[in-house]
Amino acid sequence: MVSLSVILGFLLTVLTTLIKAEDPYLFFTWKVTYGTISPLGVPQKAIMINDKFPGPNLNTTTNNNIVINVINNLDEPFLFTWSGMQHRKNSWQDGMPGTTCPIPPGKNFTYHFQAKDQIGSYFYYPSLGLQRAAGGFGGLRINSRPLIPVPYADPEDDYTVLIGDWYTKSHVALKDNLDSGRSIGRPEGVLINGKAGKPDGTGEPIFTMKPGKTYKYRICNVGLKMALNFRIQNHKIKLVELEGSHTLQNLYDSLDLHVGQCFGVLVTADQEPKDYYMVASTRFLKPSSRPQLFYVMREVRLCELNLDFAL
Repeated sequence: MVSLSVILGFLLTVLTTLIKAEDPYLFFTWKVTYGTISPLGVPQKAIMINDKFPGPNLNTTTNNNIVINVINNLDEPFLFTWSGMQHRKNSWQDGMPGTTCPIPPGKNFTYHFQAKDQIGSYFYYPSLGLQRAAGGFGGLRINSRPLIPVPYADPEDDYTVLIGDWYTKSHVALKDNLDSGRSIGRPEGVLINGKAGKPDGTGEPIFTMKPGKTYKYRICNVGLKMALNFRIQNHKIKLVELEGSHTLQNLYDSLDLHVGQCFGVLVTADQEPKDYYMVASTRFLKPSSRPQLFYVMREVRLCELNLDFAL
């Protein structure tokens, strides 16, 4: 017969293995507040996360456990949803009305979910009462684990680009329009990472690309209504990831994103070091009514390409 000590030793080994096999945990505390911003020159109330608009990028890896304590300091209920997250074994954390209860004003709720068996570029946003029109959104990326190969070389850097239409009306006014059977109308502009460009292109650089290096851009349409076209002047963009899946790696001059879509592209700085435009423009509108936003690479020195924006 097998001795008791052998059985106990076996059980101890199994338990030790299970304990060591638990996936990493990431902990965050997000304070949701109101703030005032003027991306289109008109002061308006925005929803901020830790005083940021857009909110902080959530950077994680496949199978990581994510724990976010959300403190609602608004005067209205609030609820996050995690666009693209599959929420295996934790669907009650999805954050859609009817699935998760809203966080009352002055209260907090801790989201706890796992990025189980998925990779890709996504974003999070408020799911109640058109609050997304006031902000409260941010990037969400799930990187592959180091032992899982990806079908392209590691980029020099990895950037998140949140593009979307923008309204100067408050989210409350837009909701009232819909509740009364009216349209929310056309947006007043398009923002990239929460900002509008300057007409003369004198803004400060926000992205930097070194000649000959390849960079990954994760682009998401976080707007309310308009499909957008994304492109970078004189540069090809190679599509490598769409909605959490690797794709055939074709080169494009530009790509369209509908509301809620995200994709990942590779861009190589293979042109002369100088200023180039990054453009997000609305689709399916008459040209005279099409708001556009341009990002422009500003030349600083020959060894760098800096990405800035101008309207």
